[in-house]
Amino acid sequence: MGSRIVATGRALPRTALSNKDLERYMDTSDEWIKSRTGINQRYAIRQGESLAEIATTASRIALERAGLKASELDAIIVGTVSSEYAFPSFACQIQHQLGISSIPAFDVAAACSGFIYAISVADSQMRAGDFKRVLVVGADALSTMVDWNDRRTAVLFGDGAGAVVMVTTPGNRGVLSSLLRSSGEHWHLLSVRATGVRSTIDSEVRRCADDAIQMKGPELFKIAVKSMEEVSRLVAERAGVKLDEIDLFVPHQANMRIITAVADRLGMPHEKVFTNIDRFGNTSAASVPIALDEAIEQGRIHDNSIVMLNACGGGLTWGANLIRW
Repeated sequence: MGSRIVATGRALPRTALSNKDLERYMDTSDEWIKSRTGINQRYAIRQGESLAEIATTASRIALERAGLKASELDAIIVGTVSSEYAFPSFACQIQHQLGISSIPAFDVAAACSGFIYAISVADSQMRAGDFKRVLVVGADALSTMVDWNDRRTAVLFGDGAGAVVMVTTPGNRGVLSSLLRSSGEHWHLLSVRATGVRSTIDSEVRRCADDAIQMKGPELFKIAVKSMEEVSRLVAERAGVKLDEIDLFVPHQANMRIITAVADRLGMPHEKVFTNIDRFGNTSAASVPIALDEAIEQGRIHDNSIVMLNACGGGLTWGANLIRW
C-alpha cells in the first residue's frame, strides 16, 4: 500500500511586488533582477496578514478538491521555517483553524526542501499503516527575514503556501520513490538567525542586517546544481524509471539559472520543465506545491504522468520525490 496525491491547492498574500516596485526600496533595477534570477514579480506579506491563514486557505482548497472534510484527516505535516512562534508548531495553527483536534500535526524544518521532506515523511508513515489521509503543506514567508537594503537576497524571495491531500492507494500509482540528503558542513552558505524582528516590506521597523538571511550565492549555486542533479538521478534509478520517461520536472523555484543548469545536466528538454519563478519568486518550501498546483491547473499533468519533484535549501538540505499520477 502506497500513497497518492489526489488534490492540490495554493494561496498567496494580497500584494504583488514587481521589480519596478523594488526599485523604490533599494538600489536595483528590473533588468538587473531578471538577468540574474528570471524573476519579474513576487508576492509579499504585509502588516496584518498571517501566513497561517494563507496556508489554511490553501489547505481548504485542497481538501475541497479532494472531497474530504478536515475531520477525516489522520495527520497534518507542514514544511516551513516561517512560523511566528518557536512553539506550538505551524501545523498546529493550521489544525486549529481547520477546526480539528487529536490528530498529529507537526512541522518539518528543512528550509526550501521542506515540502519534499514532508512528502517523504507522509509517504513513509502511510506505507507503515499509521495514516490513510494526510494533509501536506509547504508554506514560507522569507520576505520577512531579508535585509531590504541587500539586493542580493531581498529581490529573490516571495511568500505563499501550497497544500496537497495524500491518501493511501494500492497498485503502482502515487509516490514511487523519495530520497533525502543533507550536508551540515555547508550550513553557512544559506542561513538566518532565529533572533531578530520579523519585518514586512511596509513596516517601519527593519530587521538588523546581521539577523537577516545570509547567502553565499556563487558557492550555493554550484552545490545546488550538483546535488539536485544527483538526487534526481538516484531517485529515478531507485524507482526503476529512466529519466526520459519522466513527463514533467517540477523543481524548487530558486533561481532560473539553477533550474536551467539542473535540467541541462539531466538532459531534460525544457518543455518538460515547469517554471513559475518569474511570477512568484523563490517561495522556499511553498514553491514546489504552488508550482505543482499550477501545473495541474494548466493541464500539464494527467493520469499516469510521471512527475519529478526536487529541491535544495538551507542546511544544506536537498531531496526528490518521484510520483506516478
